[in-house]
Amino acid sequence: MKKLLIGIFVFILGFTTKAFSDGHGIKMGIILGFTGPIETLTPAMAASAELAFKEASDSGSLLGGKYIKAMRGDSTCADSAAGTTAAQGLIDGGVVAIMGADCSGVTTAIADNAAIPNGVVMISPSATSPALTSINDNGYFFRTAPSDARGGEILANITKDRKVKSVAITYTNSDYGKGLADVYESFIKSLGIKVTAVTAHEEGKADYGAEVATLAAAGGDALAVLGYLDQAGGSIIQGSLDSGAFDTFVLSDGMYGESLTKRFGKDLNKSFGSRPGSMSKGANIFTDVAKSAGIDSAGPFTGQSYDAAALIVLAMQAGGKADRATVQKNVMSVANAPGTKIYPGELKKGLDLLAKGKAINYEGATDVELTDVGEANGSFLEFEVKGGKFVDVKQR
Repeated sequence: MKKLLIGIFVFILGFTTKAFSDGHGIKMGIILGFTGPIETLTPAMAASAELAFKEASDSGSLLGGKYIKAMRGDSTCADSAAGTTAAQGLIDGGVVAIMGADCSGVTTAIADNAAIPNGVVMISPSATSPALTSINDNGYFFRTAPSDARGGEILANITKDRKVKSVAITYTNSDYGKGLADVYESFIKSLGIKVTAVTAHEEGKADYGAEVATLAAAGGDALAVLGYLDQAGGSIIQGSLDSGAFDTFVLSDGMYGESLTKRFGKDLNKSFGSRPGSMSKGANIFTDVAKSAGIDSAGPFTGQSYDAAALIVLAMQAGGKADRATVQKNVMSVANAPGTKIYPGELKKGLDLLAKGKAINYEGATDVELTDVGEANGSFLEFEVKGGKFVDVKQR
């Protein structure tokens, strides 16, 4: 019942533009796991999306001077029923589109049961399950994060480059975890690395001693933890360190976050992984834009969240209307070439060009380029833990 109540609860934020005081704005939904296994990551993701909405609102150029009223809903990341209820609340409240959701399983549930049936576009910044590539979305689901079909291969190549000879794998028992584990295991084996065990784990348990014991018995040079940092993933690392079972961890993007290094510090030295991201011009600009707004963009999926919100805004402007069908019809045209390249902090420029009937090519923070099914081609960053801190090594 507690999770259900959390999922239903919707936070409403109004941006401080002059027009906001009249009580009428374009409603936009943001649905992320503000509670649950990635709860330390989502505040910066939401703030990044809200930054794009505020930038468009304050520009004075959005549909002749309109502004955006952002409404938050809690996906919980893990509870599909609660997440769907929260999303339906946003939809019933009149949102034009949704920035979100986050975790793959709950994103699929929201898309299938709430967004798509109601003709509401969702642009997820972080749902990476390969299964979402073939979702029957009628053109209403997009994502600015690349699929784990590629992410798993990248992570396997990094594991090989780190000279790991054998690895045990544990994954969160969800669409995200299972999809990534399948891809990672397949590529690891093709690279000649021994897989000693592959086990699923559930989120929200009080104790993971049994899971750690199974993995310890299998052994390996490293333990691949394909999960979420704030619940099971962090607890399994804790148990592995305490028991001496493993001291090197291969970390998926859901394990990347400051809360993990604050918890374990230098005990994570030698650990490594990958996450969607780039070292591009747009990424560097976004870092500065976010910093100016007081947002720490170092965590995963902040740039993707800004980009998802920006695409929604630009799609509305391209079609000249603040309605659901307009967003759906125009996302692809503003995301891809041809047209003038638009970077973070340049939404006014993009809005003005679209108002004049000019084409734009939104590059954003993550070099946005959507495939024919509406998902990012994307790039990845290899990272490692050095001195108890996450350090980006290079773009993959």
